[in-house]
Amino acid sequence: MNFKNLKTMFAENSSLFAFILILIVSIFLQGTTFFNIQNISNVLLNNATIGIIALGMTLIIISGGIDLAVGAQLASTGIIAIAVANNTGSVILGILAAIAAGMAMGLLSGTIISKFGIPAFIATLGLMQIYRSIAQHQLNGGGILVDRELVGGFLYISNTRILEFGNFPGIPLPVIYWLVLAVVVHIVANKTSFGRHIYAIGSNEKAANLSGINIHRVKLGVYMLSGALVAVASIIEASRLGAMNSAVSGTMAELDAIAAVVIGGTAMSGGKGKISGTVFGMLTLAVINNMMNLMGMPPFFVAAIRGGIIILAVMLQRSVSAKEKQY
Repeated sequence: MNFKNLKTMFAENSSLFAFILILIVSIFLQGTTFFNIQNISNVLLNNATIGIIALGMTLIIISGGIDLAVGAQLASTGIIAIAVANNTGSVILGILAAIAAGMAMGLLSGTIISKFGIPAFIATLGLMQIYRSIAQHQLNGGGILVDRELVGGFLYISNTRILEFGNFPGIPLPVIYWLVLAVVVHIVANKTSFGRHIYAIGSNEKAANLSGINIHRVKLGVYMLSGALVAVASIIEASRLGAMNSAVSGTMAELDAIAAVVIGGTAMSGGKGKISGTVFGMLTLAVINNMMNLMGMPPFFVAAIRGGIIILAVMLQRSVSAKEKQY
């Protein structure tokens, strides 16, 4: 393998190598305090919700769009899940209602963006305000609790572990959901015509249109799929906490998801990115956050470090893209 091929391999798998590097540094600095089963389990559990949202965000950004409304969607669909479950006594109906609402929100986003030509940033920024305001109005700025007596089974969705034995604490179900969905979305992106169309639109929308791709239909599909994933994430979050808050739940979720996608190597300009990269990008952010918490760093400083990493990731992307154009 020559130097050029080696360089290409590192560029294409930068998120994996970044994660490995951060993992090694974390083990070196904190040893068994960081690298123990319970801590690793907690890190994965705490980031599974954002990890699922980031999967849908990856497809949206690959298509050349963005979605700033996912945090407000998380709060809204989670509230719907709990409200429907509480009022019907059915966990299944609560889940179905949340997913239907998430897909409807995605349909609305996709329609405004593709049908009316409103830039994705502006459209989803407006929808973010609308969804959050409606949720706060309905609950008077407060939250909603799962009725444990009526639908206590709702709590088992997230607060259950599998493969528990001896000192092994087991694997939290939200982590399983995240990994399974990552595989499913990877297959959709890489093994279906829908996935190929997403990449084509993100690379060159005009060329994709001329080649016969239905731009409107693909964008609707992307935002609806993302909406469904956000709804799944909201169900997991609502189950884990036993509640959702109209003002707090999902706050900054959109920025965390975008950060994972960018660190994972997906180009903000569209047309380039991998689901596996997003998974490693999310894991890298999760380990960094955990490490700084273990080291006792102030939370505001943690946010600053994360912001710096995002900027650095984009700068590296631009550098790699510029060098690729030279060949």
